[in-house]
Amino acid sequence: MSTSTTSIRRARPTDADRLSDVFDETWREAYRGLIPGVSLERMIARRSAQWWLGAAQRRRPLVVVETGEGVVGYAVYGPARSRGLGTEGEIDELYIRPEHQGLGLGRRLFRAVRNDMHDHGLHTVGVWALEGNDRAETFYLGLGATVAGRGSDSIAGSVLAKVGYRFA
Repeated sequence: MSTSTTSIRRARPTDADRLSDVFDETWREAYRGLIPGVSLERMIARRSAQWWLGAAQRRRPLVVVETGEGVVGYAVYGPARSRGLGTEGEIDELYIRPEHQGLGLGRRLFRAVRNDMHDHGLHTVGVWALEGNDRAETFYLGLGATVAGRGSDSIAGSVLAKVGYRFA
């Protein structure tokens, strides 16, 4: 696998099928054992290519990481959706396909998203991760985040604990 021809760009409607595949792969890998099986399958089923087609056309930015192999990751972000972390901006989702993790693509995607938010006046950034998602915790703390809050989310019928990270 080559990452030398990597680009980060806004998602296009033609990316919908690949985004659905990336979501499926990343969520199965990240949340198996954290989100109860039935709830996880419900969530994955809701994120079909049709859902992603709509997401690519919404106002909240959706960007993809593309290599010579196609779309291998994505991020959704924008103004903070709540005041829970005391930030101006928020990364809703940031995922890289499991076989492309550890290559620096997540860091590049994070920096691109953070730079875009900064350019739009969102200087402090927050992100939530499910409690027990050790990979996310290591990733965000490694990028300089501090733990800024705790809460819970209802995901496909299951209430799960989450941890908030803040980047100043």
